[in-house]
Amino acid sequence: MPTNRNALIRYRTIDKCLRNRYRKWTLNNLIEACSEALYEFEGIEKGVSRRTVQADIQVMRSEKLGYEAPIVVLENKYYTYSDPDYSIVNLPLSETDLEVLNETVLMLKQFKGFSHFRELEETIQKLENKVYTETTHQRPLIDLEKNEDLQGLQYLDELYQAILQKKNIKITYQSFKAHRAAPLVIFPYILKEYRNRWFLVGKKPQTQPLIHLALDRIQAIAHEPDTPYKENPNFDPQEYFGDIIGVTKNLGLEPGEIIFWVRKEEAPYLKTKPMHHSQIVVEEREDGTLFSIFVRHNYELEREILGFGESLKILSPARLQRRMALRASKMAELYDPQVPK
Repeated sequence: MPTNRNALIRYRTIDKCLRNRYRKWTLNNLIEACSEALYEFEGIEKGVSRRTVQADIQVMRSEKLGYEAPIVVLENKYYTYSDPDYSIVNLPLSETDLEVLNETVLMLKQFKGFSHFRELEETIQKLENKVYTETTHQRPLIDLEKNEDLQGLQYLDELYQAILQKKNIKITYQSFKAHRAAPLVIFPYILKEYRNRWFLVGKKPQTQPLIHLALDRIQAIAHEPDTPYKENPNFDPQEYFGDIIGVTKNLGLEPGEIIFWVRKEEAPYLKTKPMHHSQIVVEEREDGTLFSIFVRHNYELEREILGFGESLKILSPARLQRRMALRASKMAELYDPQVPK
């Protein structure tokens, strides 16, 4: 997607330039304009090559994207549109285009409650106005899970920009276990979402392991220019989160195989929606199915197991089996009328 987005920024920039007929545009002028646009919108500093812009012009001239832009070269030097009224943003929409755009607008509107998508609201409104002038209103066909009342969402955009611009931040943070909030200087690396809850993954200057901060526990954010930003070239999000369920990663525990039995009636749900990407079927039995996953033991894993209630049983390792048996017995006590509450 980033490559497509960058290309779209270049196409729109070239189109904007060629529609400005009060200036003559050389290839070098277009290259400079595209480079400035990518830096402004994406923070890309390396610029755009001559070959890339030349290829963009050919794509815009072709039928590949439906543009067929009437780009001509005057005096063997200056680029312009032969039709002064042409623009790639004025292309007519087919009925299929309208149907797709309409459903996309309805889906995007569901993100309006999140501050991270605040900048999209104006674009969504423009799309909505464009589509609805030619189609009738209809109810959405897609409903995404969301929690617009979740605390901390107002920090998403600021944290995203800090990561993008590689800036240190000072966070006033209070975990559920802490008695009071405390300031933390963080090198921010990535935002992670899990079950509608957002986390910031980064590193404190004085420590080596990565830390995870829940956005709903953040009380304030400030920039910290006094500490030089330190990148982590070895941090690969897919690799880092690849052997866990959720966000919490206990570096003191190595990942291992977990084998569990799932009741026959519930097994199809695990087959169609695996608990983890490493999940495999070990054995099919008359009363259920044996599954295996290869993960680290963490809090989210236990929550996932508990979610299946009496339909899932841990077979190995023994340590996890004992842990889940203890939690199950404590749950049973909550419903035991003989045990005082």
